[in-house]
Amino acid sequence: MTSGAVPQVLFVCVRNGGKSQMAAALLRHHAGDAVLVRSAGTDPGATLNAESVRSIAELGASMEGEHPKPIDRNVLAAADAVVLLGEDAIIDDPPATVERWITDEPSERGITGMERMRLVRDDIDARVRELATRLGIALGNA
Repeated sequence: MTSGAVPQVLFVCVRNGGKSQMAAALLRHHAGDAVLVRSAGTDPGATLNAESVRSIAELGASMEGEHPKPIDRNVLAAADAVVLLGEDAIIDDPPATVERWITDEPSERGITGMERMRLVRDDIDARVRELATRLGIALGNA
């Protein structure tokens, strides 16, 4: 990151309809203009996951105006941090700035619906806050 520039973060999952969108919305919510946040999918779907959208809204964050999209190589190259969410998200020639988050999967414990989504959201939220701290991003909405 160059001095004076805001950090750029790219969150990537497979479909870009749930977890990567949630992470992006949460970081935007917490950090505002202190960071440039984007999300993408390795195999983007057609729509956002409705339960993801609702769970984020419960915290006052928003995915409004977002949609699943593929990885843009220029965005990838410009990112100060790239986070792959889940084991299945694979980037060819990943940058040195990449890390992988294997998030909690409550469905493996029989937890489904909005209860599942809230647990996933809370896990991602804790990781987003920790990432922001490591990148020196001030969090306004804690």
